[in-house]
Amino acid sequence: MPDFKQLFVNNKNWADRIEQEQPGFFKQLSEQQAPEYLWIGCSDSRVPANEIVGLLPGELFVHRNVANLVVHSDMNCLSVLQYAIDILKVKHILVVGHYGCGGVKAAMTKQRVGFVDNWLRNVKDVYVMHRDKVDGLSDENERLNLLIELNVMEQVRNLCHTSFVQEAWERGQELTVHGWVYSLRNGRVKDLRVSHSCNDKIDDIYTVDLAEFIKK
Repeated sequence: MPDFKQLFVNNKNWADRIEQEQPGFFKQLSEQQAPEYLWIGCSDSRVPANEIVGLLPGELFVHRNVANLVVHSDMNCLSVLQYAIDILKVKHILVVGHYGCGGVKAAMTKQRVGFVDNWLRNVKDVYVMHRDKVDGLSDENERLNLLIELNVMEQVRNLCHTSFVQEAWERGQELTVHGWVYSLRNGRVKDLRVSHSCNDKIDDIYTVDLAEFIKK
């Protein structure tokens, strides 16, 4: 219990420090939320979204799950996505994986971890799609790192296939989807250079018929 109570002490110290450094910060924060970024990252406790990119509370809208997945049947993720795009009008969506991801490793090595195995089936699908490329590497860590990168790339594609993203582009809203990987070893972010800001490069089978949307 003493350790638990320390969290309240930490909170008070943090709040006092922020208010001292930026008087009126919390009053302003309570009155509006206008982030330009949506972060979709892993639930791993070693990956603190705001701190990694040096942003304060209110500047980054965050959604996290095991292995940073964008699954089209996940109402939680889709709700966050729709709210971020349509209500908050974010300009950038960041899919951020991290090297050493336990979820991706469990999926690749067929490790049983419980109920979450069902969720990680989505990572296994990514592995199957890129099996030759991943298995072409002899070093186990290199294979894991490659699958982590490929998983981020596939989640970027999944985002671009959603109606919310495509509708935003169709109406001319400024929105770019990015794929990054964070290194726990040095704290640096790697840009995988798979950014998309329009429908042009999306396979036609995934494009949404926006005729009715345009009429509205």
